Amino acid sequence: MQTTKFTDLPLIEPLQKAVAESGYTNPTPIQIQSIPHLLEGRDLLGSAQTGTGKTAAFALPMLQTLYKNHRRPEPKHPRALILSPTRELAIQIHESFKTYGKHIRMRYSVIFGGVNQGPQTKELAAGVDVLIATPGRLLDLIQQKYVHLNKLEVFVLDEADRMLDMGFLPDIRKIVQLLPAQRQNLFFSATMPHDIKKLADSLLTNPVRVEVNPVSSTAEMIEQSVMFVDKSKKRDLLRTLLKDKAFQRVIVFTRTKHGANRVVETLQKNQIPAEAIHGNKSQNARQRALENLREGRIRVLVATDIAARGIDIDNITHVINFELPHETESYVHRIGRTARAGQQGQAIAFCDAEEKSFLREIEKLIGKSIPVIKDQPYHSEDVEKAAVMSKGKAKAIIEGRGEREGGGGGKIQKRRRFNPRKKAPTFEKSAKKK
Repeated sequence: MQTTKFTDLPLIEPLQKAVAESGYTNPTPIQIQSIPHLLEGRDLLGSAQTGTGKTAAFALPMLQTLYKNHRRPEPKHPRALILSPTRELAIQIHESFKTYGKHIRMRYSVIFGGVNQGPQTKELAAGVDVLIATPGRLLDLIQQKYVHLNKLEVFVLDEADRMLDMGFLPDIRKIVQLLPAQRQNLFFSATMPHDIKKLADSLLTNPVRVEVNPVSSTAEMIEQSVMFVDKSKKRDLLRTLLKDKAFQRVIVFTRTKHGANRVVETLQKNQIPAEAIHGNKSQNARQRALENLREGRIRVLVATDIAARGIDIDNITHVINFELPHETESYVHRIGRTARAGQQGQAIAFCDAEEKSFLREIEKLIGKSIPVIKDQPYHSEDVEKAAVMSKGKAKAIIEGRGEREGGGGGKIQKRRRFNPRKKAPTFEKSAKKK
């Protein structure tokens, strides 16, 4: 019989109480599939995106395991380690541990770069049960002998594919060499490129495999679309879309820090509250921008890929790919910011003539064609023709619900009318002109 409530899971009373106080009654699929196996001490390989409930899936059994095997943590020797690719995600994981573990006596600490290390080393010296860390700062403190990993009981590598994207794999390999042979390993990744699969194979022993979203696939609750637009008209198109109040809480992705700043300037000039987060922003500025979006003080957050990984904000109504990513798997990560916790969301991609190859690779990765929206004021026929030609003569323009329409002169073609308020796309039939 399938578990449907947290009370059905074999969690100790202090954890059940914390979960109930947090307002959760029904576990997510990854929690149902993971928690019982992790309580048995099994290694785990999880294919899951942020927003699927994976933090609780590993935090709750880890807390129970540490609690039942309770021993006082020694100075500088954490009992469990969670590696996170970004400061923002590390902070969120730390908050989750404090929430779920508030009724058991344990110490949790988070360390990341860009801030004074003094308070972090002080906590480590006092001894911590669970350490959440970014790879760079952790290696730095290891080299300074502020932290030792030889007595670790549980190791979690979170968002491994993003670690690869950000160039952290050499750091991770160095850290893994310092771990004791006997430990429990948990490995999470939304996608499984070759290098990540190889790393997982080297870390895990007979792991339980949990796949919530199919590898390299996009969430079913996300309504995806593409708009063909000249590069010079992208900011005009964005400004026009944002006039619609249905775009309540929006994340816009750019490829560069400079591009993010320029988009924010345009939006602010048009009285659209917006802020940017990217690598040049301080940790405080990034946290403030995230909080402003969460609290509704701004409608739009403009982000680069590295800065946005780990964003955990509910009710993102729209993700707009102002520029398509060079790395196709980044598209999956980007649009995963919306349609979280069973809700629906929309992901709109702007595609100019130079990006047609990126669009083709994205469609190949996700295994389907992204519907085209022509009913927008800056639609470019030239870009559309270039995109269609790039797919080869065997592929026609993809419209409507992703149906492939043949090209004949008098055929009826479904045209998708863009309506951000509609949960499902609406269509009108128009005679295709010769």
